[in-house]
Amino acid sequence: MRARSIAASILGALLLVIPGCDSGSPEDNFIVTYDPPFDAGSFVAGVDNSFFPLLPGTVLTYEGDTEDGHERIVVEVLHDTRVVAGVTTVVVRDRVYLDGELIEDTFDWYAQDQDDNVWYMGEVTEEYENGEVVSTGGSWEAGVDGAVAGIIMPGTPEVGQAYYQEFYEGEAEDRGRILSTSEPVTVPAGTFAGCVKTEDTTPLEPDVLEYKYHCPGVGTVLEEDLEDGATFELQTIVSG
Repeated sequence: MRARSIAASILGALLLVIPGCDSGSPEDNFIVTYDPPFDAGSFVAGVDNSFFPLLPGTVLTYEGDTEDGHERIVVEVLHDTRVVAGVTTVVVRDRVYLDGELIEDTFDWYAQDQDDNVWYMGEVTEEYENGEVVSTGGSWEAGVDGAVAGIIMPGTPEVGQAYYQEFYEGEAEDRGRILSTSEPVTVPAGTFAGCVKTEDTTPLEPDVLEYKYHCPGVGTVLEEDLEDGATFELQTIVSG
């Protein structure tokens, strides 16, 4: 997951799930129920889903305090594209700074299908210490080494929808669930209404639980990490 996303026998397609009964642990709230087909011919150019728009040239900056210090996250939608599993994807660069020092640099690949679902197609990520790359763990690409694309934002979000966002066994297994489609949110970048609230978890880190708020025409504006109490708020938006 960003702060850092079933069975191996079904590695041929995306897994969608619905919530089960709540036993108090995020891990217990998901049951695999549906397996939609991945069709490279069903994708469109660009990504304009209202809750996850990716207009090239857009730069979003987030800030928040963690137990390790102050983090600043810079998300830039590049003009570059990359073909992944036969699909032309939009490239997004995500850089994380801790107290002004770069600690993570990631290139993510997204694409949108004809039903406006935004698919997460893979990433290349590097973690840094003292200016040196110390890990590329979590990197994956759909169609390579058994990795499977996932949905990062449904075309028509509905409360109760749940889905795998990515799957690369042991490295990236994030998943999300829609909790609300009508959240009001105020952050330094502005006040927003009608936002989608998601719950993000991963079986690789069972104690991790994040809430994210995705607002119309902007995308993600707020992230709450319930494990360590960190909150990341959108500070600025530079349009492309």
